[in-house]
Amino acid sequence: MSSQKVKRRVGKYELGKTIGEGTFAKVRFARNSETGDAVAIKILDKEKILKHKLVEQIKREISTMKLIKHPNVVQLYEVMGSKTKIFIVLEFVTGGELFDKIVNHGRMREDEARRYFHQLINAVDYCHSRGVYHRDLKPENLLLDAYGNLKISDFGLSALSQQVRDDGLLHTTCGTPNYVAPEVLDDRGYDGALADLWSCGVILFVLLAGYLPFDESNLMNLYRKISVAEFTYPSWLSFGAMRLLTRILDPNPMTRITISEILEDEWFKKGYKPPVFEEKYEGNFNDVEAAFKDSEEACVTEKTEEQPAAMNAFQLISMSKGLNLGNLFDVEQEFKRETRFTSKCPAKEIITKIEAAAKPLGFDIQKKNYKMKLEHVKAGRKGNLNIATEIFQVAPSLHMVEVRKAKGDTLEFHKFYKKLSSSLKDVVWKSDSDMQEQAPK
Repeated sequence: MSSQKVKRRVGKYELGKTIGEGTFAKVRFARNSETGDAVAIKILDKEKILKHKLVEQIKREISTMKLIKHPNVVQLYEVMGSKTKIFIVLEFVTGGELFDKIVNHGRMREDEARRYFHQLINAVDYCHSRGVYHRDLKPENLLLDAYGNLKISDFGLSALSQQVRDDGLLHTTCGTPNYVAPEVLDDRGYDGALADLWSCGVILFVLLAGYLPFDESNLMNLYRKISVAEFTYPSWLSFGAMRLLTRILDPNPMTRITISEILEDEWFKKGYKPPVFEEKYEGNFNDVEAAFKDSEEACVTEKTEEQPAAMNAFQLISMSKGLNLGNLFDVEQEFKRETRFTSKCPAKEIITKIEAAAKPLGFDIQKKNYKMKLEHVKAGRKGNLNIATEIFQVAPSLHMVEVRKAKGDTLEFHKFYKKLSSSLKDVVWKSDSDMQEQAPK
């Protein structure tokens, strides 16, 4: 299959599909054209950064992240800049999100949950020792590598809008409400390390219970329960796990257990092995400074897309489950935060049909080339649900459509996709064998 367009490149990196999206940035898969290595590139908008006066803070955070080389933290490789964008090149982690593991398989056994918690605490402790705080720890920000090891993403880069005042405390309420510490909600200033630790406790609860300790549709009720740590333990938790969780989910940050105390906890210590790794420090931060300059010499070149991205057979196989292409065309896929379907309709017709199906469901729609961004006008459990869609050309008369949750609640995305797929029955292509299997017998 030959591509009908020039692929977008940034410097030596060939950009692929969007794999994440947030308020200040989007993340795209990319490949180093010199080495063939896969990476993830976080793309920040310079105009937004300048508008929110974040340049110096982001420079500082990126420089700090370049010093962090921990096996359980996604590594930052380099930084580049164009006239309008900042490109942060990161390690590409292939095992998906810890969130998907919980959604698909439910709660974990205590020994499995403890192993992930060991890795989480080790990484958090290491970063705190270097003055880096996450401020938005949740299962969606915990990735798994090919070997099932935990990797924290966006450490030090997720909460870009936060500032430290003269009292040395952070004052911006942020993060996903269900995981946020009481002192963050109080807006009286908080210690970033203690706030991260609370979030670690909520994550441990979710791993062990399979659901959130604090979960209310009414925000005021949610904040009230968090402020007094009002929750109940499931009957299957061991006493040791409950005792540790009680000490972490202490609404008073002054009496909350510290990481050094966690390391001495009897439940935590079972099977604990401190990570052994070589620390390599890079003293060169020239790329960080250069990325923010507007000079021609410092800027990398970008190329834009005008047609649906063409997809070759190898890319098609890599996006399917294992090597079975049949899974790619199955609408009833395993519950995840993205899904795909194929269509024999022209790309422009597919966009028109998606737009017609999404508008009655209460979505505002933005279109650019062969990509769409759908934003629900009403806020859900985790803010406004944002959906990103992109059309890829598999063959001259066959397109693949990717539908992905960019922001908001995963369960709400799942409900949206069910409604969307029922509205697009005449667009989704099914092979003859699929039609025979669905025929009445």
